[in-house]
Amino acid sequence: MAKAKVGGVAVDQLKSIIGRVEKLEEEKSGISADIRDVFAEAKGNGFDIKAIRTIIKMRKMDASEREEAETILDTYLNALGMLPEMEDAA
Repeated sequence: MAKAKVGGVAVDQLKSIIGRVEKLEEEKSGISADIRDVFAEAKGNGFDIKAIRTIIKMRKMDASEREEAETILDTYLNALGMLPEMEDAA
């Protein structure tokens, strides 16, 4: 049985692809809503959402990537005078 083609397009395959993407988009919307609910719960319990998001972002990095990002941030903060003065340990 030959696949139906219209204008050189495999119709059944195109419909399948579109249907799969639509299903995944629906699942993504549901997961996004679940994530929002978890953040709302965290906020309701007094946690700082920006800090939690930063930690999640940092946990996705490997150790060397995270260390490099922290070093760059410290360098910039130091250059802007935003780090507390370190006392000499001498």
